[in-house]
Order: sequence, then C-alpha cells, then structure tokens
Amino acid sequence: MGFDVALSHWLKVLPSLRSVKLRCQDPYLPSQLDVVTAFLYGVMKEVVFCVVPEGVELDGGFDCLELVKAIYGLKQASRVWNETFDEFMCSIGFQVSAFDPCLYIKVVDGQCVLVLVYVDDVLITGSSPELISRTKTDLKTRFEMTDSGKCAFVLGIELVDGPDGSVTMCQRRYVDDILKRFAMDECKAVVSPVDMSTRLVPSDAATKVNAPFREAVGALMHLMTATRPDIAYKMGFDVALSHWLK
Repeated sequence: MGFDVALSHWLKVLPSLRSVKLRCQDPYLPSQLDVVTAFLYGVMKEVVFCVVPEGVELDGGFDCLELVKAIYGLKQASRVWNETFDEFMCSIGFQVSAFDPCLYIKVVDGQCVLVLVYVDDVLITGSSPELISRTKTDLKTRFEMTDSGKCAFVLGIELVDGPDGSVTMCQRRYVDDILKRFAMDECKAVVSPVDMSTRLVPSDAATKVNAPFREAVGALMHLMTATRPDIAYKMGFDVALSHWLK
C-alpha cells in the first residue's frame, strides 16, 4: 500500500461561524445537513488493494481486490472525500475561502450563500433563501444527505437564535460533559482559570500517572478555540500531569 498525502482540511470553528454571520447578516440560523456514508464517494487515485472480505467468493480464485473508491478505515479516506466535495462545490460556482479551506462562498447578483463543511457535516446559510434552496438541491442531487433543518447544535457548540438577529454560541453542555467524563462534576467553582498562588516546580519525569491526561487537554483545547478563549493562557502556561495528583 502506498500513499503520499493523507491529511484533510479541518474547519476553524469559531472564526468561520462568525464569518458566516458577519458576511450574510442573516437573522436565521444556518441549515444543517449530513452526508450519508461520505467517505464512500471518493474515487481512489492511488492503487490500493484489500483482502477479499470473509464470505465473498470471486471467480478466478483472486484473494485481493483493487479499490475503486475509498472505504472507511483507509488512510486516504478523509482526504479523498474532501477532494471530492471540493471539486463538486467548485463545479457549481463556489469559491474556497482564502481564510479557511472548509468555507465555500458564492455570490450571485449581490446575494451570497456560504457553506461550511466539517468532515460530513454541512452548514448552509446566506442572504438569499432562493440561493440556499438551490444549493441544498444541488448537494442532495450529488450526495445522499439528511436535512436536519436549522442548526441548533454542532461540534459541541449550541447556536441560540436571538430575537434581534444575533446568534449566541454556547458550550455549557460540552463543559458539563467534560466535567462528568473526568469526574470533576462535583468540583468547586472558581472565578479565574489560574490559581494566582501557583508556583512552578521542576517536572518529575519519573512520575507515572494513570490518567487520560492528553484526552482531557484535547477536550479543553476544543473548548478554548471555540467559545472560551479566556482559558487559553492557562492551557499554555501550566498544563501538567501534576494536576492529576492533586
């Protein structure tokens, strides 16, 4: 098996959602669609073989198959799907944002429609209901999709539509889930993410901690980049295994 590039683009959550709101000035939440079995749409460019699945009998006694399309679990699957989606969006008149490769923009007669994609989750909004509807139809014609209507929750972020046209991004539910996952739901609340009396000490490389340290840091970093930039200093200043020993 050979492959050169297996990376795919990832949505810059907070800036892109803000961009959608600021550019369109739309008082409504974006629509949310989900691509069914997204990775199976990508056509392979490399020659990749797989073992014949158990229970499948082929004429000629072959014991392997050449993949025509990507499958789940393949190294290239996410990138091949991204390329497939990108090619289609460009073919129907969208341009990729120079700021975020997962943000697609289309302007027709002064009206705009924007599409955000995160793996197989697609958000659509714009200043023209007709353009939004047409884009949905184009996407559903090309890919099998489920339409959830207005997007109220995406990537751990709750979107609340205000009466004045504002959109509030909230991650209270995500925070509660993190606290429960790491047995911190009964912890004492504090007014600052950093203890001002903390003193740094040399790390003890010999200390072994049986705890999901990296998992917790990753969960908090998603929170930090989306709706809680106030914890950024703490995340970069004093994230250490010693926290699990307290």
